[in-house]
Amino acid sequence: MNEVSVTGASQPMPDDSPCFGMVAGEASGDLLAGLLLDGMRARWPTLSAVGIGGPQMRQRGFTAWWPHHKLSVHGFSWEVLRRFREILGIRNQLKARLLQQPPALFIGVDAPDFNLGLEAALKQKGIKTVHFVAPSFWAWRANRLKKIRASVDHVLCIFPFEPALLAQHGIAATYVGHPLANVIPMTPDRLAARAQLGLMPDDQVVAILPGSRGSEVRNLAARFFQAAQLLQQERPAVKFIVPALPALKAEIERAAADCAGLRQLQIVQGQSHTVLAACDVCLVASGTATLEAALFKLPMVIAYHMGWLSWQLVRHRMLQPWVGLPNILCRDFVVPELLQDAATPQALCRAVLNWLDAAQQAPEKIAALQEKFSALHATLQRDTPRLAADAIANVLQT
Repeated sequence: MNEVSVTGASQPMPDDSPCFGMVAGEASGDLLAGLLLDGMRARWPTLSAVGIGGPQMRQRGFTAWWPHHKLSVHGFSWEVLRRFREILGIRNQLKARLLQQPPALFIGVDAPDFNLGLEAALKQKGIKTVHFVAPSFWAWRANRLKKIRASVDHVLCIFPFEPALLAQHGIAATYVGHPLANVIPMTPDRLAARAQLGLMPDDQVVAILPGSRGSEVRNLAARFFQAAQLLQQERPAVKFIVPALPALKAEIERAAADCAGLRQLQIVQGQSHTVLAACDVCLVASGTATLEAALFKLPMVIAYHMGWLSWQLVRHRMLQPWVGLPNILCRDFVVPELLQDAATPQALCRAVLNWLDAAQQAPEKIAALQEKFSALHATLQRDTPRLAADAIANVLQT
């Protein structure tokens, strides 16, 4: 680990060359922080930024005292408990450094379990704090609102409904758009994506996305592949394709192998956007992937399954009837959600078949969904780097 020694009394930074503290804890956070740094450097060309981050941030001149993967924790084991002690030690060391030589402002990018506590400690010492990506308090963690209010001066929101909800609890926030909306084209090139994956223009294609975490794959992959088996019996010509993260590919392959006789299944490494551009329908675990599918204007079936105890805790904290992001953003069940005991292979198969049938028998239903998703895409499309930098500048001036 390359560490930087921070010594001496704090010195005020020139207004045109501020120093920012930043923490991004995962690859997705590193990507968001990279976009944020683009907007900040356009406003403050000679800024400096230090803390915890990854390659996207380092490419933009960020000084990483620790690499972002140091904050990655998955699963439940003694190894996880050991890592928590290590992570707590990193947070304490980082806090000490930032208090010794205070930045003009600290920005926590996602990773709320790590960042909110750090932000609270810095804010108490007079350091301005901004959090990028509001924790999903509106889904089932309303208890976080008090902590957010105590921890941050401003929240940069990626969904348009969040600032008003935060304002009700005395939390200042700015909507800056969702970065994915600028990455995914309004009209994806379906034929090019199919050619890249070796699919024919007239193939019927179902994408299967069983999650981006090991626990999700373990709870959903078997159900998804069993649903694909049933679907294959009804429609032998349908092709299935799974974009798998490298770390989860072997586990997904094992789950598929357990479904003997499942044909015309292709598991590819990465390429999730190519897969979504190419398919007709998507069977997807609840999470960010559902928003990606909506931006690709896809009919989808959203599913989720977790351990019994976790489900009991979550279901009693849900603040709204929807779980999937497309439904939350449209404020309606525009696509089906099959959760927990409802996520049977038979029900998943039937829901996917309904979309495939609609494409042939009720194309107006597909067109109406695509129109909703196009409007959603336009709503989320903003100049995120500039808007975020403007909001940060306003915080600095207050």
